Formats: sequence, C-alpha cells, structure tokens
Amino acid sequence: MTPPTPYAKANTTPYWFTTVPDSEPCPALAGDTNCDLAIIGGGFTGLWSALHARRRHPDANIMLFESKRCGQEASGRNGGFCAPSISHGVSNALTRWPDEAETLIRLGRENLDAFANDLEIYCIDADFERAGKLNLAATPWQVHDLKNMAANYERFGIDCRLMAGDALREKFDSPVYSAGLFEPNYALVNPSKLAAGLRKSCLAQGIRIFEDTPVKRASHERNALRLETPNAVVTAKHAILATNAAVPILRKLRQAILPIFDYSLVTEPLSDAQLAGIGWTGRHGAADTGNQFHYLRKTVDNRILWAGFDAIYHYGSRRDAELMQREETFALLAEQFATVFPTLADVKFDYKWGGIIDTSARTTFFVGTECAGKLAYAMGFTGQGVSASRFAALTMLDLLQGDRTERTSLKMLNSAPVRFPPEPFRSLAIRLAQKGLAHEDKTGHRPLFLRALDRFGVGFDS
Repeated sequence: MTPPTPYAKANTTPYWFTTVPDSEPCPALAGDTNCDLAIIGGGFTGLWSALHARRRHPDANIMLFESKRCGQEASGRNGGFCAPSISHGVSNALTRWPDEAETLIRLGRENLDAFANDLEIYCIDADFERAGKLNLAATPWQVHDLKNMAANYERFGIDCRLMAGDALREKFDSPVYSAGLFEPNYALVNPSKLAAGLRKSCLAQGIRIFEDTPVKRASHERNALRLETPNAVVTAKHAILATNAAVPILRKLRQAILPIFDYSLVTEPLSDAQLAGIGWTGRHGAADTGNQFHYLRKTVDNRILWAGFDAIYHYGSRRDAELMQREETFALLAEQFATVFPTLADVKFDYKWGGIIDTSARTTFFVGTECAGKLAYAMGFTGQGVSASRFAALTMLDLLQGDRTERTSLKMLNSAPVRFPPEPFRSLAIRLAQKGLAHEDKTGHRPLFLRALDRFGVGFDS
C-alpha cells in the first residue's frame, strides 16, 4: 500500500486567501454607463492605477472592472516577494539597459520606499516586512554568480553581505547550500491582504468597482472608448488595461506574453525549535540562484511557503482552471523540500496551489498605448510584479496624461519585448530553452541555444 504523501490532505485554496475575511462582492455592471477612466483588471496593477488616478484627479469618475473577484488571480497566488527593483534585478538591468542601469536601480529602490509609504497613507495592513532576502548558492558556479552579484551591488551602493560556513548557518542551515548573499533592503507582504487593502482603499476613495464583469472588447469610437461587457457597454474617455496573465483583449499583445504556471506548497505551522534547527530564526525570505529556482519564506504564523522550480507551459497558451493543480510538481516540490531540510522531512503541507505568471521575453514588464493614446497597458511582469505593478500604474497614468516624465523616458519602457512565435514553434522553443536551463544548472555551462537567445534579448527564468 502506497503511503500518503505529505500534501495528501492539503487545501487547494491558496493559503493567502484564508488570511483575509470574506467581504461583500462588488456588484456586476448591469447597464450601460460612462466614466472618465475605466480600469480593466482588479489585481495589483489595476488597483494601484485606480488609487493613484484618484490622487491625481480627485473629481474624476473612475470605474474598475474585474472579471471575477479583485486580487484572486495572479496577484493573490504569488509568494509576496516585494523587490526594490523595477527591472527584474540589478543584473538584468545591466545586461539589457547598461546605459540606464543606474537610473533603473535608483527608481526601483525609490519605488519600494514609496510603496511602503503608500501603505501607511492608506492604512493598509499587508503584513509588510522589510526583513531582507537571502540568495543561496548550491554549486561552485552559483557561488561565482553570487560573487558577481555582490560586486554589482557594491558598484551601485546596495547593502549586501556574502556569507558561508558558520555565518550562513546562523541565517539558513541546509546541507544543500554552501554560500549566500544577504540583501537587507527587500520586503515581503501577504499578497491577499495587500489586494484587499488596496480594494478597500479604492472603494473609500469613491472608485466604483464592478466584479464578475469581464471586458470582452475595446474599441475607439468618436473620440471615446467603447468597452463591451456581457451585459452592458461602458463609454470611457480613457482606459487602463491591467489584465496581465489573462488573455489580452488587445490581439496585438497576445504574443507578447506567455502564461507560465508556478506552484506552491505551504507547511503546517512550525515550532520555534524546528525553525531554530534549520537556522532560520529571522523573518527574511530566501531564493536559490539556479535558473530553475525555489523561493521560500515564512508566514506570520511560522509556516514555510516553498515554491518555484517547475515552470510549466501548456500547449496553445492554455489557462484552464484545472491546471492550477499539478500532482507531479507537488510531488517534486515535497521531495526537494525534504532534501533541503532533512530535519523537517516529516512535516506536512496544509496548502497546495498554482498560479499563472505573465512572462515576457525580456523578464520585465512593458507598457504602451493604443486607441490614439486613450488606452494604456502594462503587462509581462514575469513574477516580479508585487512592487513593480505600482511603478507600472504610475507610468500608465503619465502616458494617458501625455506627460513626459522620468518614467516614460526610460529606454526599458520605450522598447517592445520580442514576440513569442506561434504554435507549434512556441512550445518547441520553450522546451529547448527549459532543457538548456536545466543543463546549465547541472553543469555551469550555457548551451548554444540559450546564448543565441541572449543575443536577441530573449530570456527565461525557471
């Protein structure tokens, strides 16, 4: 008889959802209406856009339309890592936009500070903790990468500390990892609490939210935008498209992102003694530095979220709800958890779920406008949207106002990402890339196919 898996009785609801009290859903749109600004999508990007639009335009008629419930798709299913970056890290900025890397790094750090300030202004309790992040290395070539990372951090005045031996074991004790780089200026949030707090603040600011109201089509007619929902038409002066991992309603954007499935396990609550046994007594998060990487953190009730590694693409860019559960990945994650934490091998997992990452070929978000500049969009956050979504929201508002700002002047945001090819070439390219990434993790050598993609500015994470 096969013994039960450590996740056999796990709840398939994301852990974060259980930490937020149920709230009354906002009504669905029932009749035709007009507004000054329509926001399509009720995740982080849409909610930040609404809140900052209200700050800029106190008297504007602002409406937000969400196809299901605010914050319950990609925004509520992630790990809550809140980075001081808008460019998917320092090395990505240096590789892709070396001439403006210093600006991108500064803006990322300023954005995290402003993010924290906004939470105070709007009294949003998102379990925000600027507790730092530990980057971990398991192989000699990953240790080399950590040293390069440290050198880049020091170049830009970013506080960090390389550690190994006893110093590492005091922060994180595992037989798998031999070195670490700790960066203190990194935050963690509860993503569901953040989304719920933003939603509540929007409603308090007089922003009308319509849930269970998908926008099916957008068109430009007579100097206004026509947004079609199942039961009504919205006429808007301006609009923001913030649907991220969903199928974009603008056809031209459908080849700009890939829906990549990412999976998470969350343990039962752990005792102080169990956490001390793995050296993890601080509140910092952690991630290893492979291409196929794990990310992990504590919750407020001392569970461990253990996620990542597998990055699953389904032929034809499928986004079916049943794909949010994948037993093969949960089994792999559980096995890897026991390897990294041998003393916790008997720990049970209380939650298991999946989510979709809106992956762009350059691993950073991109912005743009359509419909004669009346509709702005942002997407392609590639798993780094918790903090960057705020910056993207501000950039879209700048674009709609026609303002030339430091944000809208960035080369990073004035270049379109490479489009992904149609099927079947898309699936073939992804399989080749993922095979190459796994090979590099095992050997430290980057295959020719990945080096060719590098030259065209195409990159993948896990």
